[in-house]
This record gives sequence, structure tokens and C-alpha cells, in this order.
Amino acid sequence: MLLQFAEPPMERTAALRLLVDDELFDRAYQRLADRRIENWADPFRERAHEINHQHGGRGGYFLDPGRHGLEFRTRPYP
Repeated sequence: MLLQFAEPPMERTAALRLLVDDELFDRAYQRLADRRIENWADPFRERAHEINHQHGGRGGYFLDPGRHGLEFRTRPYP
């Protein structure tokens, strides 16, 4: 998968949810950690650098350079 981003700043922000397998989740989460990119277990950004374990999977949230919210998770919402 390739994600391309517009150059910041953007006038409006958006949110994007990605369903990934366990291997891609591990790689993505490690990349966030290696690059010291802020990430959270919740969309309210209260649980920094934690993994969300809701709905029998794993999930996380981060902001792209344009401040768009991105969520990646290993199981779909019920």
C-alpha cells in the first residue's frame, strides 16, 4: 500500500482508518517508535505510546504531517 500526503498546512483535516494484518501492525508500530512519532491507543490522544487491545485485536492512532488522524487496527469494529 502506498499513501501519499499533500504538503502541509491543509485547510481541513480528515481521518483515515486502516485495517492491517498482525505483521504490518508490528512493522508500522515499530516504525512510529523508531522515528519517535507521537502515537496513542485512543482517538482522544490520552494514552500515549500504548496499544489499543479492544475488539480482540490491536490498534493505534497517529497524526500525519498535515495533522490528519490515522488509525490502524488488526480487527474490524463489530
